[in-house]
Amino acid sequence: MSISASCPRCGGVLRAPGMMSSDWRCDQHGVVLPLRIPGHADSDVLKMLRQQAKVPMWVPWPLLPGWTITGFGWVGDDRSGVRATAIACTGPALSGGAADVVLIAEELGIGLGAHYAGVVGTDPGPALAEAARTTSAHAKVKVDGHPTPLWSVDSADDRCAYVGEASGLWLWAVLWPAEAGYLLADNVELMDGRERLPGELVYGAPSPYLINPTQ
Repeated sequence: MSISASCPRCGGVLRAPGMMSSDWRCDQHGVVLPLRIPGHADSDVLKMLRQQAKVPMWVPWPLLPGWTITGFGWVGDDRSGVRATAIACTGPALSGGAADVVLIAEELGIGLGAHYAGVVGTDPGPALAEAARTTSAHAKVKVDGHPTPLWSVDSADDRCAYVGEASGLWLWAVLWPAEAGYLLADNVELMDGRERLPGELVYGAPSPYLINPTQ
């Protein structure tokens, strides 16, 4: 499967490894691992991803009524393996229209969650530490059956972002539009798609936010 590579921190075009360097390079962020986003979501893509992922693939299950899986993304190459995953879902919003969420699992320093949240930097460490120190969790999800707290952190104005830790890694939930954060009050349960794949997953048209978070 040939899929173009982009920068996980800004979505920019990468220079591929060559004779002079074995690294992927972004003109803005230097050496990075490539972000890959296939043009569609289906069970074949998910099965391929689960074979390569070294980090969880947080699949919402059961899906909320009317919701579909609308995209997959991952960060890594043949040498590193997959070090971050993103799974997009789309469904009805309370106010009408559609709501979208991208769920991200990533290692320290990747920067994928911050990119989707629309903020500068690679990790939510300082912002998360301050939020956890001063407030109780703003949302909770069940991760492999365990209640997991998430805190609201700064994001671009057209979306909202929550972040916490699961399996020793960052767990981000970035939602569009900004008022869609109510979805995390709906008993959302996440399972690691590497461990089990429910056969009843429903796939929909590609999420525009997975490819271009600023859209």
